[in-house]
Amino acid sequence: MRHLLPEAGRCVRWLALMLIGMLSQGLVVAHEMSIAEIELHEMSKGQFVWGWGQSASTRPLSADLTPVWPEGCTAEEQSLHCPPAGLVGRLSVEGVGKRYSAAMVRITWLDGQSRVYTITPAQPAVYLYGAVDDGRSARDIVIAYTVLGIEHILTGVDHLLFVIGLLFLVGFRRRLVGTITAFTVAHSLTLASSVLGFVTLRSAPVEASIALSIVLVAAEALRERETLAKRLPALVAFLFGLVHGLGFAGALKEIGLPDKHLWVALLTFNVGVEIGQLMTVAACFLVTRIAIRHPAFGRGRAPALYAIGIIAAYWSWSRIAGIVA
Repeated sequence: MRHLLPEAGRCVRWLALMLIGMLSQGLVVAHEMSIAEIELHEMSKGQFVWGWGQSASTRPLSADLTPVWPEGCTAEEQSLHCPPAGLVGRLSVEGVGKRYSAAMVRITWLDGQSRVYTITPAQPAVYLYGAVDDGRSARDIVIAYTVLGIEHILTGVDHLLFVIGLLFLVGFRRRLVGTITAFTVAHSLTLASSVLGFVTLRSAPVEASIALSIVLVAAEALRERETLAKRLPALVAFLFGLVHGLGFAGALKEIGLPDKHLWVALLTFNVGVEIGQLMTVAACFLVTRIAIRHPAFGRGRAPALYAIGIIAAYWSWSRIAGIVA
C-alpha cells in the first residue's frame, strides 16, 4: 500500500529523521520548559526572605540569572529590604532568554496573599504594586502568555513528536485540517477544565498517557492496511488531544495565572500553543518541498517511525515506573 501514500506526506520523513538525530544527541528529555523560579515571602512590612527554586541541572540558577529589584530595595544574601512603600516598582531578571526562557516570581505577602509574575524575553520586566494588585495590563498578559504557549509546544518534545506522528498518519491531505482541528478543540477543552478546577488528575499518569499516545500513533502509521486510526484520524487526534490538554494545563499551573485577566491569560496561552503547533506543521511542509527531490528520501519513513516509537516507549516505561514507585 506504500504507493497509496501521498507524495508530500511521505516527504515529512526527512524532517522526522533530523529530529530523531537531534534527540539522540541529548534532546531526549521531554516536555521541559526552561523556567526558573524565585520565591519571596514577606516577613514584616517591607522585609522579605527570598531564594531560588530548584534548578533543572547541577548548575545553580544564580550563575545564569540576576534579579534586579525595584528601586530602593536592597538584597543581602537571602534577605530583601524595601522602603516603607514596600516592594513596589520595576522588577526584572537579567539573563532571561539565554539558558532560561522565563523566570517565574512568586510573592507571598504578609497578609497571606500570593501572586505570580512571569518574566520572559517578550516581557523583560514587570511592575509590582505591592499586595494590592499586580497591576499588569491585558496587553502585558497577552504578550507574556502567548510567548509562553509558543515556547511550551516548541520545547515540549513529546507534543512535537505526537504532531509529527499525525503528519505521518495523515500526510498533507485535506483530512489534515480536520485532524489538527480536532486535536486543538480537544486539548483546549481539557486545558481550560483543568486550570479552572473542573478536572483534576495527577501529572504522572497524564505524562505516561501522552507518551503512550505517541507510541500508538507511530504504530498505526507503520501499518500498511487501512486501520481505524487511518480511516478516522480526527477521532484519534481528539481522544489523545484530551490527554495532551491536561499536560498543557500542568505546565500552565506551574507558570501560574494572574488573578486579574485570568481568562485572557488562559486564552492567549492556548493561542500560543496553537501558533507553535502550526509553526511545526509549516516547517514540516517546507522541508518536504525542499527535500522531495532527494532520491533516498522516501526510504526513511519506517526507520523514523520506529525511532519515534522507541523513544516514546522509553518515556512510557519510565513514567509508568514513576507512578508505581
